[in-house]
Amino acid sequence: MSLDWLPRDDAIKNHALFGTEHWGSSAPCTVYEKRPVLDAAGAPVDGLFTAWITLNNPAQFNSYTTEMVKGVIAGFQAASSDRSVVAAVFTGAGDRAFCTGGNTKEYSEYYSRRPNEYGEYMDLFNAMVDGILNCKKPTICRVNGMRIAGGQEIGMACDLTLSSDLAIFGQAGPKHGSAPDGGSTDFLPWMLPVEDAMWNCISCEMWSSYKMKIKGLITAAIPTLNVGGTIVRNPLIITDRYVDDGAVVYGEMKSGDEAREGMKLIKSSAVDFAGLDAEIDRVVWRFTNLFPGCLIKSIDGIRAKKKFFWDQTKLANRHWLAANMSGEAFLGFTAFNNRKATGSDTIDFVKYRQMIAAGVMMDDEAFDAVLPAPLED
Repeated sequence: MSLDWLPRDDAIKNHALFGTEHWGSSAPCTVYEKRPVLDAAGAPVDGLFTAWITLNNPAQFNSYTTEMVKGVIAGFQAASSDRSVVAAVFTGAGDRAFCTGGNTKEYSEYYSRRPNEYGEYMDLFNAMVDGILNCKKPTICRVNGMRIAGGQEIGMACDLTLSSDLAIFGQAGPKHGSAPDGGSTDFLPWMLPVEDAMWNCISCEMWSSYKMKIKGLITAAIPTLNVGGTIVRNPLIITDRYVDDGAVVYGEMKSGDEAREGMKLIKSSAVDFAGLDAEIDRVVWRFTNLFPGCLIKSIDGIRAKKKFFWDQTKLANRHWLAANMSGEAFLGFTAFNNRKATGSDTIDFVKYRQMIAAGVMMDDEAFDAVLPAPLED
């Protein structure tokens, strides 16, 4: 179909807030690109696009730096205001992680013990979540690997999640000096029964993509492991439906010899996202064939419930997270950032609790007593 009837580019207004200054191509950065919408036969559709917003920091599991957060904000605003964009896809570079949250090196080496600075950073983080929730296009989280901590939270802000079945999901805050107050404490009690929400938030237990699907937290778990030319399910996950001692274990992670054999198979095989991306194309094509105004009104009607809980506490959480940078966050992020030198990524929790029980002042000497010591040469 000819597009000659379209107005000239200089005849319509530009509502974008940003240019290209917050996007890049060299890691760490956020990448923004437009890809043609594909029809049911896989052919590009003239003039219609999917906006891809990619966290490009694979060496650090796509953890987001301050500049990357700005890039995500700019990306979702650009997708929202672009008339030619049908949907936005949020993903990570490589095949190991969608995102593992904030960049721990930056947290440890810059933001620790600078609560005001971290408060400024949290204003950007909150704007990132707001940008996803306010985007006037459907948002899809394409999970290509680990979605953990803040990565889990910004992923849950999206409307739909389509995941590789090799991915794992979970929180890390209470283990590494923070609380999952970037969305998990807001979204999960609305998405899950309250005890499931509680356990997911506080346990730091990792859930498989199949368990996430069972719990209704993602739309699809799609096999992506290519073994000798055949796509197979994740060998680390129990995918047969059976009952063991009265507990349904479908979707749980294997252990022992089964897990070791599964890991060997994963390490010796390739990851192929063709099926995952084909499913994303199918969903976007479904969106393309709906009235756009009716579609976004329907989406915003569902989002409103997530936004309600998010808006209740995001400012109070911002202030607490900033203050916490002088205490437990300093300990947690320092331990994690120094893990190669010490051999441990956590503090001595037992000693820390014993010191609290004894009423010890938490000064530098106390902090040094619970932080892991450097390994001997």
